[in-house]
Amino acid sequence: MNKKLFIGSDKSGFTLKETVKAYLLENDYEVEDIGTLSEEEPFPFYVVAEKGAKKIQNKEYERGILICGTGMGMSIVSNKHEGVHGAACESVIAAEKSRAINDANVLCMGGWFIAPFLGVEIAKTFLETEFTQNLEDWRAERLKVAKKDVRKIEKDSFNK
Repeated sequence: MNKKLFIGSDKSGFTLKETVKAYLLENDYEVEDIGTLSEEEPFPFYVVAEKGAKKIQNKEYERGILICGTGMGMSIVSNKHEGVHGAACESVIAAEKSRAINDANVLCMGGWFIAPFLGVEIAKTFLETEFTQNLEDWRAERLKVAKKDVRKIEKDSFNK
């Protein structure tokens, strides 16, 4: 498991971001905070999401975490970038399945909905789960084929 990632938020996700970041740093993750750096000078969600998405595209990071009020804005903006697969997750099981089934590379969470202790558990699960982990062999094989097919759909969509 690669322990290098970015984390970012807007004002609505700032408190949750700070809690998750503290957990990650305490557990030997190398974390780049891409903003918001203080509640007094917040960055808009779309600015932070684009910055994070470009870090995935440029292969600076394999995974990242983005937090806004709902998690949905960060997910929408990050998914506008080829190769970036943001998943808005509100539960541990959603985070696990977003990785195991969909191979998401950006976890998006909502600071208005997710308590700090739950945000830590969601992030931990997202970062510790690999694609097809704990799935039946037949399902894992189908998902590997599906991943290639979905990437082709994505490539065709972005290169029109």
